[in-house]
Amino acid sequence: MTASDHSPAPTYTAFEGYRILAAGPLADVALAVKRAMDADAAQALLVYQDGSGTQTDLNLSGSDAQVADRYRSPAGAAPAGAPPESNEISDSAALAPRGRGRPKLGVVAREVTLLPRHWEWLGAQPGGASVALRKLVEQARRDNDAQGRQRQRQEAAYRFMSGMAGNLPGFEEATRALYADDRDRYAQCVAAWPEDVRGYAMGLAWDAPTTPRPQP
Repeated sequence: MTASDHSPAPTYTAFEGYRILAAGPLADVALAVKRAMDADAAQALLVYQDGSGTQTDLNLSGSDAQVADRYRSPAGAAPAGAPPESNEISDSAALAPRGRGRPKLGVVAREVTLLPRHWEWLGAQPGGASVALRKLVEQARRDNDAQGRQRQRQEAAYRFMSGMAGNLPGFEEATRALYADDRDRYAQCVAAWPEDVRGYAMGLAWDAPTTPRPQP
């Protein structure tokens, strides 16, 4: 069983004007948008992919059943844009012939070139140079992952803000606060925005534990 077998399907949120119309799997959201269009919705209908802030165009032609079937995700499908599976060991390492003896649990020996003072510092660390290097690499990976997730959240929030809130008061100030990672300032800048727009943007930018719900 691969990792993608457990990947949750992406969810979507539809806005009717500045109010959330529907949220959930794309098939359900598409049906809600189709019914709103059939009822001659007075305001613009826009659909965004949760997590990425990407606006999504829908083909709503046909019956309700046809629309639902068109956008129903197959079981076990990976989210749109999900990266392909990868192994921690490179292809060249995986294809290398295995020597005799007990496997080394994925440890790959490679040359590392450092200055003498670096080797001296590493050798003085608990566990020696190899343990210290592994710890440094893991810490750097965690730091880079955290920075990457923050950048992705900021870009997702900006995509949504540009499409939904570009004409709302405080947009430019909110954008500066977003990229400065100043949550308090951002909250002040968007305080006057419609509740659903404000909450959805905050959720994208800072993974706020809020579940968008359509208003009655």
